[in-house]
Amino acid sequence: MADYAADVKKYDAGASDEIINKIVKYLGIALRNRDSSLVSCSDASETARVVEKWCVNKLGVSETEGEKAVESVCATMKGDNSKSRVTFYYLCAKELGKLGAI
Repeated sequence: MADYAADVKKYDAGASDEIINKIVKYLGIALRNRDSSLVSCSDASETARVVEKWCVNKLGVSETEGEKAVESVCATMKGDNSKSRVTFYYLCAKELGKLGAI
């Protein structure tokens, strides 16, 4: 948990540990495998899955809003070769103003 929080706080120093923990619980088993614990912005099927499963289904926004948020987070994290799924999901929720909905 501490590693996830430290990574999120590189992008949002005031990030809530409680919200980070909720994302970790939501992702569950996906975090056990290195490949599935990361997000690849260059993989269209990967970003589409984030939009559908996280932004639309979990956060309740439109597909268009989700796509814009994912694009923005990809731009924000472009210097990070290993984009943590927890951090990516957190930043998407923050971008959408939905941290309270997690």
